[in-house]
Amino acid sequence: MSTREELRILGASKAVLLARIAMQRERCAVAFARIARPLSTVDKAWVAWRQMAPFVKWAAVPLGLLLKRSTRPRPRVLGALLRWGPVVVGAARALPGILRPAHRR
Repeated sequence: MSTREELRILGASKAVLLARIAMQRERCAVAFARIARPLSTVDKAWVAWRQMAPFVKWAAVPLGLLLKRSTRPRPRVLGALLRWGPVVVGAARALPGILRPAHRR
């Protein structure tokens, strides 16, 4: 084979290889754009949060106080037990047979 023939074959192989590289680059760009779309949304949300964060900090205290007041009363079982428990136990001990069974002789 002559040198010109080898150079022509190498040139054709190089052209095919460059076409494959260009096609692969295009596929990578499309895949990256698909992946970057949600990241762009997260980035925009982060910027929006940073811009309104000082206002949110000021609004958090009154909002917390409003949420603390609820329309329905919450059951406070533990507080009631601590408050009335000793009274109930003392009354039960005073009555025979409730906490201490009477001894039979």
